[in-house]
Order: sequence, then structure tokens, then C-alpha cells
Amino acid sequence: MRQCRMLIHAAFAAGLLLTGVAHASNPVFPGWYADPEAAIFQHQYWIYPTTSLRYSEQTSFDAFSSDDLVHWTKHAGVLRMADVPWAKKAMWAPAMTEKDGKYYFFFAANDIQNDKQLGGIGVAVADHPEGPYKDLLGHPLVDAFHNGAQPIDPFVFHDGDGSWYLIYGGWKHANVVKLKPDFSGVEPTADGKTWHEITPSPEYVEGPLMFKRNGKYYFMWSEGGWTGPDYSVAYAIGDSPLGPFKRIGKILQQDPTIGTGAGHHSVFHVARDDSWFIVYHRHPLGDTDGNHREVCIDRMEFDADGKILPVKMTREGVPPHAL
Repeated sequence: MRQCRMLIHAAFAAGLLLTGVAHASNPVFPGWYADPEAAIFQHQYWIYPTTSLRYSEQTSFDAFSSDDLVHWTKHAGVLRMADVPWAKKAMWAPAMTEKDGKYYFFFAANDIQNDKQLGGIGVAVADHPEGPYKDLLGHPLVDAFHNGAQPIDPFVFHDGDGSWYLIYGGWKHANVVKLKPDFSGVEPTADGKTWHEITPSPEYVEGPLMFKRNGKYYFMWSEGGWTGPDYSVAYAIGDSPLGPFKRIGKILQQDPTIGTGAGHHSVFHVARDDSWFIVYHRHPLGDTDGNHREVCIDRMEFDADGKILPVKMTREGVPPHAL
């Protein structure tokens, strides 16, 4: 058994598909990973997580692809700090999108504490989902504090009218800003304002996400401390990506029989059958190392009124689900 596990980890390290070995279980792939970004590119599921190590060791990103949410292929080093000349301290919290045949990789870097330090949110670009990604601008896309929000934890939202938005923010503040069509910067919205604060409640901490369902905008985020057991996910619903948003409640939190610190999530939406899956990280039971985080997938469902039902964390994960 020990030899089998070693072979599995070796196969992942080599970037091989574990067909016939992987199975529906949480975590979905081995290794310490966090802040998973979920995307569907080229009729495949993709997960882009933070490499959950000490800041000084967070110098590259891996990606994982799957045809069925069960069997995963590792793509190592899709973006490296060496390809982002202004990134020096750490990189984390990916956000992904595709536009006009190009793939864009947004990320946080350097953990700046004030406007005098270099860093913030960057963007890289590639011709393929697996990279390699190269820095797009030569400098951060967002490099300063606005409305009290630390420039970290980006999420990119494409609205039905063609507008692109960047939702981001730590230090208990969330902003939304309209992106220029080429992602080279930001621009004012129709009201002439650029930096819109959409902090939904005092409980907001970081990890924002947005999607649209049945004409309503769902704003989700993480609460609590990322190293502790109380990390969790809450949400609000609004009529515009600019808000206002009022907190409805938590939908994902620790389960003392499964895992703790469940948060910083993303979602897959399978349009053909309107299935939703939440992708998140959590700490193994009994493990107190804050960087020991694993990526998991469970179902996310809605009630008749469009409210998100509490997510049941599982060890089994989800069964195979084709796109």
C-alpha cells in the first residue's frame, strides 16, 4: 500500500493522468493547495490553486485539468515568479478567464501593507489554459489601497452586457472595478466612479467571488481567519454587480467530523444540466499547521427561492460528471 501511494504521488509530480487510480474523494488531488480557482476551458474542468507553502516558497502555480471532476492531470509551474519581474515576495489567489482566444491569469503578489510598497494584483497571459503564462503589463494592475481594501484575492466577472469587472479585497473591505477591454487597466463606470466598495457586512474578510443566476448577482466571500478552524464562506444577492449587497448567511463552514477551515472557494457551473459544484480548501482534522490546506469539491444547490443551501462537506467528493 505504501509503495502504491508513493507511485501515485510520483505520477502527479510528473504531471501524469491518474486514470484508473484516482477516484471520487476529497481532497481531489494530493498536496498542500489552497484558494482554488475553478474554470471551464476547452470543454475541460480546470483548477488553479495557490501552492500552500510559506510565503517565501510561494513562487509558482500549478494547475489541474479533468474531463469528469474525478481524474485530474497536473500541469506544473504554469506561472512562475521568474516571469513576473515585479513579484518578489509571494504569489497566491489565482483568478482565470478567457477572452478572444487568450487566457488571462490574475493573481496577488508581494502582500503590500501600504501604497509605498510595490505589489498588489497582477495579470499574466497565455495562448493555452496550461500556460506558460507571462506577465502582461510589467507592473501590477492594481497597486494601491482603495476604500481600505488591500489589493489581494482577485476575481474576474464577465457580465451579460459585455462588461468585465475585477472584484477583490482583503482587510475586511471588498471593491469592484470595471476593467478595460484589454485588461491593461481599469476605467470608470457609467456614473463616473471607478472604485466601488461592495463590502456586504462587517464579517467580510477576503476571497470574493461573483456569478449571475436567474437575473440576480450572487456575491460570495470568506470570513474568519485563513489559518484557523473558523474560516468559512458566506454570500449575498443583489441586482447589480456594483451592489448593494447585504449578507444572507454562511453556506460553508467547518464540520468537526470532516475538516476545518473551509473557505476561499470557487464554483463550477455545468450549463447542460444546471449543476453547481463548490471548489474550496479545508484543513485536515487535527492538523494545526495553517498552510496544510487541501482542495475539495462538493455539490452546491439552491432552494426554490434562489437561496444557496448549506453545503455538506464530504470525504467522498462528487461522482464523475461530464461536461
